[in-house]
Amino acid sequence: MAKLLLLVIAVAAGGTALYPTWRDAHQPPPALTIRYKAGAPATAAASRPWLEVVNTSGKRVRLGDVAMRYYYTEDGSSPYTFNCVQASMGCSNLIGKTVAMDAPTPTADHYLQITFTAAAGTLAPGAKSGAIGLQLYRPDGGKLNQGNDRSFSPAHDTFQASKLVTGYLDGRHVWGDEPSGGAAAPTPAPASASASASASARGSAASAARPAAPSGIMFDDFHYSGPHDPALRAHGWLVRTSEGGPGIRNTWSADGVSFPADKDALGGQVLQLRAATDGTKQGTSQAEVHTTGIKFLTGTFAARIHFTDSPTSGGNGDHINESFYMISPHHLARYSELDNEYQPNGGWGAPGPRLDTTTWRSVADGDRVTRATTSSLNGWHTMVTTAAHGVVTYSLDGKVLFRTSGAYYPTEDMSVNFNTWFVDLPFTGKRTWDMQVAWFYHNAKQAQSLSQVQKAVRGLAGNGTSYVNTLGTS
Repeated sequence: MAKLLLLVIAVAAGGTALYPTWRDAHQPPPALTIRYKAGAPATAAASRPWLEVVNTSGKRVRLGDVAMRYYYTEDGSSPYTFNCVQASMGCSNLIGKTVAMDAPTPTADHYLQITFTAAAGTLAPGAKSGAIGLQLYRPDGGKLNQGNDRSFSPAHDTFQASKLVTGYLDGRHVWGDEPSGGAAAPTPAPASASASASASARGSAASAARPAAPSGIMFDDFHYSGPHDPALRAHGWLVRTSEGGPGIRNTWSADGVSFPADKDALGGQVLQLRAATDGTKQGTSQAEVHTTGIKFLTGTFAARIHFTDSPTSGGNGDHINESFYMISPHHLARYSELDNEYQPNGGWGAPGPRLDTTTWRSVADGDRVTRATTSSLNGWHTMVTTAAHGVVTYSLDGKVLFRTSGAYYPTEDMSVNFNTWFVDLPFTGKRTWDMQVAWFYHNAKQAQSLSQVQKAVRGLAGNGTSYVNTLGTS
């Protein structure tokens, strides 16, 4: 009898031990599977998690109803920020935000949440989103230690399913293990409050997904880790290191381009362009960032710019030029250029401070029309230049400064340029000059007023958009 009892107990114990395996084998497949690949070593200037969404639900899934969370611990005192390097649905249709956890754990006190716009499309059963290349970095330039980040795994050097990254579908937690150690973080709600009100509302998930940005626009508030950030080039910007002018020829350097944190700027970072010199050509560097591979012609060109009347270091007096302009290649028979050039100390024999607004028809012939606004612009200003219905209009903080038309209307595709450079070098001694840009916005379809630009920019930023390009190129 005792032997029989022991046999029953052993069988029961064995069945209990095997139950989790049986249960796991008989669970329905998850609605989503999140695959992960580590794109950077444990200690790096930026964390580079690569993610991929796999539809394992058996039915078509809208990416606009999907959210992912990548968990990490912050190092240092600088909050992390995020950008997108590549995505098959386009970085313009991806939205990221970093969130501090209410119940932090030793390996997770923040997470990066990724969601998608309605234009990101759908995934058929079994389909994959394709690789989504992301970056987390510190704007202060400090290195990251990913060794204590919950979602980081150096063993994932190829895409593998990872339950340390969580996935959500229409607000429901459907993949991965949320960090323990306190109350679980609330699952992300669908993109509109009306859709999250009840389960019945989830049938209209297409309307719940965050709308895509309007066509024909570009917006960037310069969330980049530095001049060599791969996202910078992927988003259509190039840091100039080539030869040529203007200013002190052949002195263009990436060393003067940075993206420091600024708590008062939209998005929390700015593009900074530094020109530095000791009074010699050999000791001079100038800075420029311009678009590449994107065609601009007409519409609205706007930027929020901090001009300065005095150097960041060293003595004053330089003929410095702080510029925002659109320009076509010089070799074209038909030429277009729309300039905003601020010279706090003047230049070319003209006194400062002055803002030259100039429309060029031909550089070779010196064919241009220009007007100078002679007042100090020290501080932040919003520059709006429009080209529509045959008229180019230059505005500063909503005030029209200059209009041109006729033969001076742009006829050739242009790039967008920001730079800081020296007209000449009349002084000795070391000094540096900084110009900053908080954001750039372009609408190719219409001329917009300052208030319309500000409304568009606030709307994009309010939706969590740091970068978007719907001009037809990426």
